[in-house]
Amino acid sequence: MVCRLIALDVDGTLLNDDHMLTERTKHAVRSASEAGAVIVLCTGRGPDNSLPVMRELGIDGHLIGHNGAITVRTSDLTVEHQYPFETRQVEPMVRYCRERDIHYDLCTPFRLYIDRELEEPVRQMYRDYMIEPETTEDVLRLAELPVKMTMFADPATLDRLEDDWRGIEIPLRFIRSDDRFIDVMHPEANKGNALKRLAESMGINREHIMAIGNYYNDLEMIRFAGIGVAMGNAPEIVKRAADIVAPTNNEDGVSWALLRYGLHIRQPF
Repeated sequence: MVCRLIALDVDGTLLNDDHMLTERTKHAVRSASEAGAVIVLCTGRGPDNSLPVMRELGIDGHLIGHNGAITVRTSDLTVEHQYPFETRQVEPMVRYCRERDIHYDLCTPFRLYIDRELEEPVRQMYRDYMIEPETTEDVLRLAELPVKMTMFADPATLDRLEDDWRGIEIPLRFIRSDDRFIDVMHPEANKGNALKRLAESMGINREHIMAIGNYYNDLEMIRFAGIGVAMGNAPEIVKRAADIVAPTNNEDGVSWALLRYGLHIRQPF
């Protein structure tokens, strides 16, 4: 197989558990890029805290952010596609979180907003993910349409939240993007749909795409790609959806997958 496009999740995949890029992983990604593959980060992060990862990798091009809700051209930060929703659509979720003291934020393509004081565990979470939230009086009164709402809490609290909302008809999509995060987005927003649109715009068939991820929010892109790779630290449902399972993010699983498949690249396309 010739890999023309390689889609990489960031947290739990490209980065290890210390939120770091290892030299081995950086070398493998750069080698794939130099061999001619288009490298696309497909992440739950927004552009502000994804672009530093791209810069450290030494690559440029496109970024799929907010779990597929936006696609950005990194050279000039042009938003090529997005899936916004009406702020009023998340009002029931915001009210639910306020009543139960669950932390939440709302993201527009380039900004993340909060409307409450931050306790230290939440502050540390934002530091870990290199996010600088903006405080507003009420996130439900944003001037710009959001593309994602995120709820952050311990896993047991989010399990109860999912149970409470199961079976309730809402016009948005819930996705567990980590043990401690639930994202709420437009129903068509996912990494697979965004990757498909981007690949079509580049004239790249899915047979020539590799996608590597580790969590439920990566399922659609893993299933879409010609080679879908699950990390060794992925839940079983993600591993079953993949064509191959790589070592964990703490064992340079991305490097392993690229050396096995991603460097079999030829030019010109």
